[in-house]
Amino acid sequence: MTRIALFASGSGTNAENIVRHFSGNKDILVPLIISNKRDAYVHERADRLDIPSFTFSKAEFDEGAAVIDLLSTFEIDYIVLAGFLLKVSQPLLDAYPGRIINIHPALLPKFGGKGMYGDRVHQAVVEAGETESGITIHYIDENYDEGDIIFQATCEVLSDDTFEEVARKVHALEYAHFPRVIEAVVKGEKPSTF
Repeated sequence: MTRIALFASGSGTNAENIVRHFSGNKDILVPLIISNKRDAYVHERADRLDIPSFTFSKAEFDEGAAVIDLLSTFEIDYIVLAGFLLKVSQPLLDAYPGRIINIHPALLPKFGGKGMYGDRVHQAVVEAGETESGITIHYIDENYDEGDIIFQATCEVLSDDTFEEVARKVHALEYAHFPRVIEAVVKGEKPSTF
């Protein structure tokens, strides 16, 4: 049994989508959700999904020991960032080498880096006159959005698209691909096969 912890900072739509994808799976379980915000809506989603959720401060994430202790208690094998806005600290990187997965709402290496998240990314894509955007699922390293790329999927950006329309297209890609790519990674399969 592979056990995944989800880290989320916001409403938790991707987290819920991932939990529902693995519901009833005999090989992969999501027993834990962790946030850096006590008032994040992801906690309400976790309650509805009957999954324990916990909040840690930025200082606790940076120091790492309390978070790692909780992950160990739940026997976590992988960490998946589902809209988690803090930089992952070195202690977590050391505890889970090659086992922390993130999704970015653009085609890295474009439109990545510190401060590039959510609607800021989609606005930058539109302002740059890009003809496509998409998602990048990648491993985490010590730099923002620079870990090895696992999978990318694209969507067309029309010349009259607003950033909200780009966001809608990108979210659809997130919901369609993120859970399946996670599943492929933890099973040791190549995500490009679907």
